[in-house]
Amino acid sequence: MYENLIWNANGPIVVLQLHRPGKKNTFNAQLRIELGNAATKIRNNPSLRAVIITGGEEIFSAGADIGELQGEATSESMYKHAKEFQNLFDQIENLPQPVIAAVSGYALGGGCELALACDFRIASETAKFALSEVKIGVFPGGGGTQRLPRLIGAAKAKEIIFTGDMVNAADALSLGLLLKVVPKEKLLEEAGSFAAKLAALPRLALEASKSVINRGMEMDITSALELEARSLAALANSHDLKEGTLAFMQKRKPNFTGE
Repeated sequence: MYENLIWNANGPIVVLQLHRPGKKNTFNAQLRIELGNAATKIRNNPSLRAVIITGGEEIFSAGADIGELQGEATSESMYKHAKEFQNLFDQIENLPQPVIAAVSGYALGGGCELALACDFRIASETAKFALSEVKIGVFPGGGGTQRLPRLIGAAKAKEIIFTGDMVNAADALSLGLLLKVVPKEKLLEEAGSFAAKLAALPRLALEASKSVINRGMEMDITSALELEARSLAALANSHDLKEGTLAFMQKRKPNFTGE
């Protein structure tokens, strides 16, 4: 089904592994298409409850395939290139399921922007992040200038983007870019354990929480609170709310069905 992507579903958790051996998992057109198709498949399957995106033990992704950019750049080609990456990473960010980036090795340019589009980032001690586009005369156009400041603040984001310098795992953790740093051999185990914890939670409540947080951050506080209240009201007749409250009263473990 996929040439540049490995799909591995295990119960409610799906692992997507970028797979362009010899090409440092760079994003060519085919990989972008395949990742977009996988995101659509995940969105349409409510039995999938959590997503892990990884590149393997040695490298997450070195970003855009520069070979695709050879030739004279035009305003139209640069705009199209940016929108293709933005639309893809928007798809990842807007998945109803929680998405975890499991990062080992380099996450550069578009690879870093993919990680930024995920809800959580867990990294190995070997992880290195950079948005180094300034060094070839441009800047991150796949969402990096927008998502990074929202995560770590404008000043530090400007430092990373203006200098193009590499950020190691320990510094990324201290900046709040990462959820945790683990040994390389434990990366997928830790990501899988966290994904399993999320997958066991009531689906509708988790999806609503993600949507309210993501959308609310772009609103004024009054509008965001109204969104919060209306989204909470939409859960009133869900099975999981009834089951959760009943299980709490009966002092037992709830049996959530995702409905």
